[in-house]
Order: sequence, then structure tokens, then C-alpha cells
Amino acid sequence: MSGTDRTRTESTRLTPPKDAVAPVRHPDGPAPGELLGAHYDRCFGCGTGQPHGLHLEARAGDGVSVRAEFTVKEAHQGAPGLAHGGVLATALDETLGSLNWLLRVIAVTGRLETDFLRPVPLGTVLHLDARVTAVHGRKIYSTAVGRIGGPDGPVAVRAEAVFIEVKVDHFIDNGRTEEIQAAMADPDQVKRARAFEVNP
Repeated sequence: MSGTDRTRTESTRLTPPKDAVAPVRHPDGPAPGELLGAHYDRCFGCGTGQPHGLHLEARAGDGVSVRAEFTVKEAHQGAPGLAHGGVLATALDETLGSLNWLLRVIAVTGRLETDFLRPVPLGTVLHLDARVTAVHGRKIYSTAVGRIGGPDGPVAVRAEAVFIEVKVDHFIDNGRTEEIQAAMADPDQVKRARAFEVNP
């Protein structure tokens, strides 16, 4: 392993360091129970403008937590009649990314580790709960579970993640120009700001 690879791995470990701090919900963050809405209409995870997207809906929870759900549709299957594992990982990632809205920071996924515990059939509503566990500098440590059969049903998937706080330049410098310009030209100031607030 090269020095660069080792540094990258060490910088995105899933266990917070001992000097990490407890997360603090931003005073201007959405209130508990408030629907967060799509951060960007064309986002595969939460956008309503993606016909085959997840259309995941997240609500602010208590503390620095969110609850979300999405229905597994035919376009989301991998094996016949079952959700594709990548789609389930995307649902977890999108839910975890929504936490950043409660902190009022722009952050992207640095590392996501997913465990698949049971199959998720088509037509299932996946109930997701996520929370931030710690913050250390630009790193935001979080965890999520996805349940089937109801909000208190058996856990089908779970994940741990590290998000890295970035500046809006991260998106401007790396995104496709047409989409960046369209998002920045939106006359709705809130939608314009939110397009860059969670993991793309």
C-alpha cells in the first residue's frame, strides 16, 4: 500500500477518533418532523425529476437524526423480484447525506460500508433511520438502518459512513457545466442553495 493510499484509508475510517465531538444540530436546521424535500430535482436518490429514481422522502428527527422511506419498484430490482443491493446502498447513502442538512454543512460521502442482512422484495417500503454519531474536523461520522415490514420491523440493511465537509467549489469544479449552471440559475434561492448541500 502506498503512502497516499494509506493516508486515504486512515482519513476515512469509520470509527471516530477519541477527540471527536458530539454532533450539534444547527439552530436554523429543519424542525423535528419537517419534510426535508429533494435537495436537487434530478438527484437519483431524492429528486422527483428522475422517473426511475428512489423518490426517497426524509424527515428531520430528534437531535441530529432523520427518518426516510422509499418503495422498491420494478426499476430497482437486481435478482428477479428483489431490490438490487446497489439501490439499497444508494438509499442508505441518500438518507445519511440528508443528515448534513441538519448540521447545515455541505458534505460528500468519504466512505460507506453497507451490510445486507435480508432480501428486500419488490413493493416493499424500506424504512430508514440515520443519525450522526460524531464530528471530527471536516469528518462527519454517521450510521443508518433500513427496516422492512414497518418502522419497527426487522433490519434488512445497515450502514456506517464518514462524510467529508467540502466547499461549494467541489461541485462547481467537478460537476458537468450544464447542470451546475442550471442549478445556480434557479430563481428559487432555497432550491439553488440546497442543490449543493448534500451528497451528489
